[in-house]
Amino acid sequence: MSVHQGLERQFQLGNTPLQSGEILRDGWLSFVQTGELNAAADNLILIPTYYGGTHMGNMPFIGAEGPLDPERFCIVIPNLIGNGRSISPSNSPNNQAAGHFPRVSLYDNVIAQKRLLEHHFHDASPALVMGWSMGGMQALQWGCLYPEKVKRIMSICATARCWPHNQVFLEGVKAALICDPAWHEGFYHRQPEAGLKAFARVYAGWAYSQAFFRDELYRSLGFDSISALLEYWEEDHLTQDANNLLAVLESWKSADISANDVYAGDLPAALGAITAKTLIMPSTTDFYFTEQDAAWEAAHIPNSQCVPLQSDWGHCAGAPGRNPIDTAHILAACATLLER
Repeated sequence: MSVHQGLERQFQLGNTPLQSGEILRDGWLSFVQTGELNAAADNLILIPTYYGGTHMGNMPFIGAEGPLDPERFCIVIPNLIGNGRSISPSNSPNNQAAGHFPRVSLYDNVIAQKRLLEHHFHDASPALVMGWSMGGMQALQWGCLYPEKVKRIMSICATARCWPHNQVFLEGVKAALICDPAWHEGFYHRQPEAGLKAFARVYAGWAYSQAFFRDELYRSLGFDSISALLEYWEEDHLTQDANNLLAVLESWKSADISANDVYAGDLPAALGAITAKTLIMPSTTDFYFTEQDAAWEAAHIPNSQCVPLQSDWGHCAGAPGRNPIDTAHILAACATLLER
């Protein structure tokens, strides 16, 4: 079987007006492509990235053993603005580096992704836009902004807006990070390591379910104790830039597919505008993208199904490759959606 890693490339955005009224200067989208666009330009699949992850995090979804086969599809993974691969606080020119970075919404990200498809992929109509967590939020944003373009949507452990309890969760992890005296309002001379560690430990308690810890499911990840799992989360977050984490957190916290001039805050109208065949797959034990919120949204999308992912892995049930059983269920559902 061929290995399809893809090559990371950059799409130059230039100076881009944002929803906030600010300008993203000399920006770019980093993206990876595996597979080739066919002559009809009808085999493109878009898989936007999730919070704290890059294109590499989506790779476990892709391969000939599942429905997302690069021999059949042109698969494009655009990196979120702010995630350290696309333009971000950590790699921007000085005039918008660190704490100067402008506020970027998920709407802004999707508009940039549409420009990417126009310039590099003949403005192809995606056969499928899918993603986990913030990736799923972007998929739903695509569906209501470009209903004539998007054929199918698969939103995994995600919702069309950041609901109030989700916002409270985000404020909690943010507070844990910025309480570090090294934070300096984003203009730190070294990474606020104590804050990053606190952020990681708080986040870990939300990412999985009570049953995950009670039944010691972390052992399947190679950890022999909760302490070992938390230490891994700390180490992972110490590799990230604090400003990047907070920039994307603000994109998540403000997310609402109706928060634009097209829908003027009318969420039922934005959901009702989605014409794509849509699969909503919440985790039954997700603490912040809850099954209840996802089901309410699905009821307002005309051509949708809500198929909960029965799992004790909480929000991480949807993480590509994290739990092989959950990933197998996701890919099986994806295969069925592609056949519709």
